[in-house]
Amino acid sequence: MKKLTLLLAALAFTAAPAFAEGAKKLVVLIAGKPSHGHGEHEHNAGVLLFQKCLEQHSTGLVDIKTHLNADWPAMDELDKADTIVIYSDGGGGHPALQGDHLAELGKEMKRGCGLVCVHYATEPTKEKGGNEWIDWIGGAFEVNWSVNPHWQADFKTLPAHPVTSGVKPFSTNDEWYFHMHFRDGMTGVTPILSDVPPETTMNRKDGPHEGNPTVRAEVAAKKPQHVAWAVERADGGRGFGFTGGHFHKGWGNDDQRKLVLNAILWTAKAEVPAGGVESAITAEDLEQNLDPKAPKPAPAPKPAAK
Repeated sequence: MKKLTLLLAALAFTAAPAFAEGAKKLVVLIAGKPSHGHGEHEHNAGVLLFQKCLEQHSTGLVDIKTHLNADWPAMDELDKADTIVIYSDGGGGHPALQGDHLAELGKEMKRGCGLVCVHYATEPTKEKGGNEWIDWIGGAFEVNWSVNPHWQADFKTLPAHPVTSGVKPFSTNDEWYFHMHFRDGMTGVTPILSDVPPETTMNRKDGPHEGNPTVRAEVAAKKPQHVAWAVERADGGRGFGFTGGHFHKGWGNDDQRKLVLNAILWTAKAEVPAGGVESAITAEDLEQNLDPKAPKPAPAPKPAAK
């Protein structure tokens, strides 16, 4: 009888599903500090929405740790992460560039940890983080090369890739950065969202984020620009860059939201469902957790014609 009990226990253990507790992937979400106006750069509300949607999907494939207001995870947590998602401001204030954070990320990337960067988080500095971003996620915003206009992007076709599972063509108005600095020859990089920016994106004067002769020539030639991409690294890790996300309301677009949720699973090496990560949110969900910012004042009325 004792042998039978042990045999049944062994069989039960062998039949345990692959998504049992020990097999779960750890997703670490990092939100930057508040910035910009009401409904813009809502990093905290954005990552909390990602968390809600991933938990709502109930794949049983991931555990989630969320850090708000640029709080940086401890090393013992980073060591266990299967992917790290950063949604924050960039440049010199990028949370990944503070203290020893870049070196800490480098340690995790070498072991094959995934990395997802959303909107301004795709911009480190050229001097610090630029080469790492090109290596880790395949591309980066580079001042005096990349640009950040607001425009209506229309993604009419999508490539076959796990991150596009269940995602239909869509169009949104956002601050879609483009003319990113990608790896030479796009080695290992798969463009995911691409469109030809309208000529109005070049209405601004040349500047570090506004324009330069090279990008002007490409827009005039109607060269498609990549605003989201995926990369598979030589170290076995995966990266994903997404330049939209300026407006929090954009996450109300089911296909935009699904694309990023898919990418989080894919970079964690969790299975992406054939139909993508399904989630349902309401207008009330989009209003939750917004940073306490004053709404933009209404424009002053024009003086009456005399």
